[in-house]
Amino acid sequence: MYRFFVLSCMALTATLSACSTTRQSAPDTSIKTSSVIAPEERKLAYTGDAAAPRMTGWHHLAGRTLEVSSLADLKLQDKEVILSFDDGPIPGRTDKVLAILDQFGVKGAFMMVGEMAEMHPALARKVAEDGNTIGSHTYDHANLSSLDFDAAMAEVIKGELAVTKATGTDVSFFRFPYLAESHRLRAAIAMRDMVVMDVDIDSKDYFNTTPSVTQRTMDLLHKRGRGIILMHDIHKRTATMLPTLLSELETEGYKVVTLKFKKTPMPNNVLASADFVTIR
Repeated sequence: MYRFFVLSCMALTATLSACSTTRQSAPDTSIKTSSVIAPEERKLAYTGDAAAPRMTGWHHLAGRTLEVSSLADLKLQDKEVILSFDDGPIPGRTDKVLAILDQFGVKGAFMMVGEMAEMHPALARKVAEDGNTIGSHTYDHANLSSLDFDAAMAEVIKGELAVTKATGTDVSFFRFPYLAESHRLRAAIAMRDMVVMDVDIDSKDYFNTTPSVTQRTMDLLHKRGRGIILMHDIHKRTATMLPTLLSELETEGYKVVTLKFKKTPMPNNVLASADFVTIR
């Protein structure tokens, strides 16, 4: 039974690893999660258990907390970034990412696949309890552009409910798998009080290619000056390179913004109408 569970996890991870952010009509099956690269650039000092890396020294990378109720509110200033992680959680990788974020004193936005959250509810809850932003990424990483509207929304809602149950917190953010979206779906998701998370900087941590993930990310960031960085906490190479990336960001004076959802208050005229109907 244990062997079957392990094989199932490996199969699901392999499927999720095809999460390319290029807008496309079909998943990129060339991506392999089993690819592992050596630590990038300089080595940083770790203390404690190697399974939970912690960096020595003090850090000043944490920036402000930005409250948003819609995509229009998500406005970053120069040298501000948001760290986002798709496709998890997965033991042995997501927890390492959490440990590194904690040591640098910053938070991330985790766009969880519902099925993964169901399989690892304790880890999903820890992501939330650590103060990170929680979002959903559909239930089984479906390419929504290949589904009709009703089926696509069913996939969105199923994923949202699974992540909510696993984390014990409301899911207020959403990202389209493969960034395969439509105006109609975006509008429908916004009506569910969720902010659609776009991508400004694609780290392409799902490819074991040159330049390094850190160099690619910083090169793109230098051109934009700010933005939402996409990474994936299901890849070993992401946890491997993350200390280097965060150190580079810190050295160059960037700040990591923490996202928080702000529920839009209902207009007074709507409340008054509701009270009138109730009284009648």
